[in-house]
Amino acid sequence: MSRIPIPIDIQGPPREKLATQAAKVPAAMWSEIVEIYRSSKKQRDINWFTEWVARPPAAVVVYALRGTPITPNQVTFLSAAVAAGACAMFALLPGHAWLFAAAAVFELSFVLDCADGQLARLRKTASPLGHLLDFLMDELKAMLLYGSVAVRLWSEHHDEQFLLVGLAALFCLASGISLTSFMRRPEYGAKPPTAEGQPAEVGKRRGPVGTVLNAVEWAARVVVHYPQYLWICALADRIDVYFWAYAGVNALYLAKSFAAIVLRLGRFERAPARPPAPASPTPDEAT
Repeated sequence: MSRIPIPIDIQGPPREKLATQAAKVPAAMWSEIVEIYRSSKKQRDINWFTEWVARPPAAVVVYALRGTPITPNQVTFLSAAVAAGACAMFALLPGHAWLFAAAAVFELSFVLDCADGQLARLRKTASPLGHLLDFLMDELKAMLLYGSVAVRLWSEHHDEQFLLVGLAALFCLASGISLTSFMRRPEYGAKPPTAEGQPAEVGKRRGPVGTVLNAVEWAARVVVHYPQYLWICALADRIDVYFWAYAGVNALYLAKSFAAIVLRLGRFERAPARPPAPASPTPDEAT
């Protein structure tokens, strides 16, 4: 009895079908990344650079970490470690190319700094404690960055003023951090931190003087948030612009915050009312 051979398709699906399926994978991936970005970013971000430049690549990081046991706090510590590496590059590697490379590595640390909060919000685990940890790491990075840039400028120009100004600016920065932490205490009347953080309350001043003060405050906040312009200074080989601007703004912030605390808590108290004088004894009582 003869067997009729049955043709077997050993080639699998047509190549066109495989190509179509392969094309759907990146499309689905990017669609999910976009959704992660929309659902994990803050409702009101600190500035346009953070929202539109740093958070989109941070959403890619969150996409890669979403199914792993890596925690948001671990991403925070990783961001600090990457920033420390960038600061070592600033201080130890001379030349324009290394300057820009150090700035690029530091920008990567800021992307990771955004990713930790986005990962926490995606997992519904954001907490005030996590925000406080993020604030702590941010301030440590700020001090380390400024100190490393001061060392770089001193080694390039052999001018001791960069070390002296650097020490003074670091004092202003550390004092400003302490004052900020003090003024954010509930005993001082500040609102308690939330999972979204504890942003500074910026008043909307009116009138010509208020408009000028609002503009000055906006410019100061741009300078303080150095990731949005640090890479520009490095690209232009003018990291000294960041050095002087950051020192000036922190000195002004120290003076402003300290004055506000003194004016609020250093006022004179009203003199206590004098107790009534004792009545004079009558002649009968005197005897």
